[in-house]
Parts: sequence; C-alpha cells; structure tokens
Amino acid sequence: MRVCQLLPEVSDTTEQLKLALPKGSLEKATFEVFQKAYYKISGQDRTYRPYFGDPEIELRILRPQEIPVYVADGVQDVGITGIDWIRETGANVEQVLDLEYGRVKIVTAFPKSAPYQKASELLEDYWKKGKAVRVSAEYLNITSDYLKSIPAYKKLFGTKEPMIITPWWRKGDNEKARVYLSFGATEAKPPEIADIIVDVTETGTTLEQNNLRQAETIMVSTAHLITNKSALKDPWKREKIFDLKVMLRGVVEAQKKLHIFVNVKEENLQKLLSQLVALKRPTVSPLSEKGWFAVNTVINKGDLHSMLPTLWRLAQGLVIHEPQQILSLEEFAEENGEK
Repeated sequence: MRVCQLLPEVSDTTEQLKLALPKGSLEKATFEVFQKAYYKISGQDRTYRPYFGDPEIELRILRPQEIPVYVADGVQDVGITGIDWIRETGANVEQVLDLEYGRVKIVTAFPKSAPYQKASELLEDYWKKGKAVRVSAEYLNITSDYLKSIPAYKKLFGTKEPMIITPWWRKGDNEKARVYLSFGATEAKPPEIADIIVDVTETGTTLEQNNLRQAETIMVSTAHLITNKSALKDPWKREKIFDLKVMLRGVVEAQKKLHIFVNVKEENLQKLLSQLVALKRPTVSPLSEKGWFAVNTVINKGDLHSMLPTLWRLAQGLVIHEPQQILSLEEFAEENGEK
C-alpha cells in the first residue's frame, strides 16, 4: 500500500517571503544550519523548489553566483550566498548576518618555478618587459579590481581597464592585462594557458598539488544572509526576515559555546564563581543533599580547557552539552525596536 505525504496547501492569497538557498559548496552546511534552527526542509535532493516547513516562506535553490543579483532585483526577497559573490556581482543588497561558515580565501597563485614571491612582483616584471599577463579567474570583477590596485598598474596604464575575455564578449582596453573567464580547474591553467590565476581555496592543498605558489590573499569570504532593501521596508516581510535572522544567529552563537553543569560544595561555591570569570551569571540551585549546589552556565568553547584545573579542584560531576540554539531575546527585542 502506497502512502502519500500530504503537504499543507498554501492559499493563493497567502503572502510569502521568497527565500533562495545556495546549490553547491555551501549547500550541505546551509541545510544543516536551517535544520538546527528548527526549519523543516524536505525534497532538496529531488527538486530545486523543496518543501519548506513554514508555508509563509517560498524556497528556491539557486547557484550562489546568481543569488545576489536576484535578491538585489527583488526576484527573491532574501537569500544566502558568499560575500565573494556579493562583491563580484556588485549587487546592491542588505547584508543581514554573517553565518560564519563556508570560509574560503580568494588568492593569487602562480608556478613555483617562477622567480617571484608575490603576484605583484610577477605582474610588474612582465609589464616592465612589455609582456602581456594572462590571468585565469572565475571572479572577473574582483580580479580586475585587484590588478588596478597594484601601484605598477596605475603607473604604467593609468585608468585603463584590464581586458576581460569570455567566450561571448570582450571588454576593457588594456591588452597587457588579460583576464580570462575560467569555468573550473583554474589551478590547471598555468603555465601554458595562464601566467597567474586568481582562485578560491580553503586549505591551499589543491594549489600545492599543482605546483603553484599561493601568494596574496585578495579577500576572505563566508556565507551571509542577505536581503532586498525594498523588502525591509515592507512591515510583514521585515518581520519574517527578522525571524530568520534570530533563528540563524542562534545557531551561529551556539556553535561557539558550551553548556556546562557542575556540582559544588557550599564551602567552595563562592570560590568557584570568583575564579571562573566566564561564570558571570550562572544558575545556582540547591541539591537535595544539604550543603551541595548545582551550577550551570554557558561558556566559550575556547575557555573550557583553561577552566578544567579549577573545576577539578573545586567541583564534581562535570557535564558538558553542546547547545543547538542560543537566543538573546532581550537583545533581539531591542534590535527589532520593541524596547
């Protein structure tokens, strides 16, 4: 017997917030964050319009490169993409929240056999010799801006624009700085196809394996929650966007914290509280056994190991939990103008 899942119908008159989530490298982490924020999503493996547990939110899956443009133009109200694609597209969007995952670097790289330590050294040497530099990159605008920022470029070429080359069009008037659109495997282009690359990396391992020297870091990117600026002027949409921000930030904050529980004798209670700076506002409760108290609080993950000697000496029964959500309700209310 086949059982069909009945999904709630959304009335045509129901107002919906249009949310775009990224396909590709940010996809898995994004869905995990939404799951931890108690948003139910299903069917994302089979469709680009999966079911979203909140009927007032319409979900669509798009490439992260597209999301800033669609959000800026109002095709989507809100989305998640990397800060790299916001900068690359120049999209006029509101950056609501740094989600702090999907951390990558956009870097310059060139063959280790080249006698340079910095990409700017290679570029300057080529230009002084009258040679054209071939740059392979997926980020055309970021790369163009990087080239124009180099002092030697300004000195030799003034306000000329680098020549950007794609299979469909060319623009720019400086043949000595050619930026070729890369569709992937950018690290395989030097030295035959490109003299230098601008590429995205997490650890640098792929560049190393292809005998490339990672040089300058142009920027660091993480996933961001972004929104259309006009959507923020709509009271209903603003409220829904704020709800998303609250729940997602709760996950971001929780990933930095630990919830700890310890039992402590009454004679050691004040000493424990005074020695552990992180325990500023703990919950202290008397246990059933007279003279004992339970202390529970939230600490930074990075502080745990430094606290252990004091905990071993003054307390008993340490229990550690990783929280899924930490919501500062008073802080959120103030942000939303309710206090």
